[in-house]
Amino acid sequence: MIDIRNLTFAYPGASRAAVSDLSFAVARGEIFGFLGPSGAGKSTTQRILTGLLRGYAGSVSVLGREVAGWGADYYHHIGVSFEVPNHFLKLSALENLTYFATLHKRQGASPMELLEWVDLADSAGLRVAHFSKGMKTRLGIARALLHDPELLFLDEPTAGLDPVNARRIRDLIRAQQRAGKTIFLTTHNMAEAEELCHRVAFLLDGEIRLVDAPRQLKLRYGRPTVRVDFSADGQKPARWEFPLADLGHNAEFIELLKSRRLETIHTQEATLEEIFIQVTGHNL
Repeated sequence: MIDIRNLTFAYPGASRAAVSDLSFAVARGEIFGFLGPSGAGKSTTQRILTGLLRGYAGSVSVLGREVAGWGADYYHHIGVSFEVPNHFLKLSALENLTYFATLHKRQGASPMELLEWVDLADSAGLRVAHFSKGMKTRLGIARALLHDPELLFLDEPTAGLDPVNARRIRDLIRAQQRAGKTIFLTTHNMAEAEELCHRVAFLLDGEIRLVDAPRQLKLRYGRPTVRVDFSADGQKPARWEFPLADLGHNAEFIELLKSRRLETIHTQEATLEEIFIQVTGHNL
């Protein structure tokens, strides 16, 4: 779906490139996470992929064609939700979606159905000027889905959302992937990327430091141990660790299971944020 080779881009007058020699590919039907702190080059890469920035070096192919070679028909194939929402503020949510639906050759779900998907149906007639940032973000996601695009670019899709609506949007993203869509997810939310993405790329200072599946990264960078928290009558809570290898034959571990009241038991998997710090030496 996406094939990037040796992508480099520098803004006019900048002392260094915003992105430098990026190479990666995104398969059809994949949720691909593009992760990094602010200023890493995530938004620049997305702007190039969505045709908003030209003058790049290298090759950027989407749907089998160089992005620079696409015309206006490109936007019938992709949907974009921006981190900073941009809507007609004097129009209602329903009026916004109804207008934008007229710009596309292909129609997906109806504007009202899309508002239901993002829990804005009750606010369909409300002017967007009165929306909160989170409501504007959800309206932007609904707009990106209007024409049933093959490829979705989502930039921080749950930023500013309360936990309930963030969960709703994550469920919607998964539903789109199950329907065959490819999703390019730009975020600095590592927990969200870990939950949603088939693969992730770590970006720092305009360079990709690592690309792999979250599970493989957790296995590679986690500690192969099991941590057990337990307590016993008249004793303070304690914590022991055991090697994960041959755990079922570890006599001390088995005796602990028999003799103590366990409170928690966990394998020592690393989080994506911990892995990012290990790989790049930087916090998010």
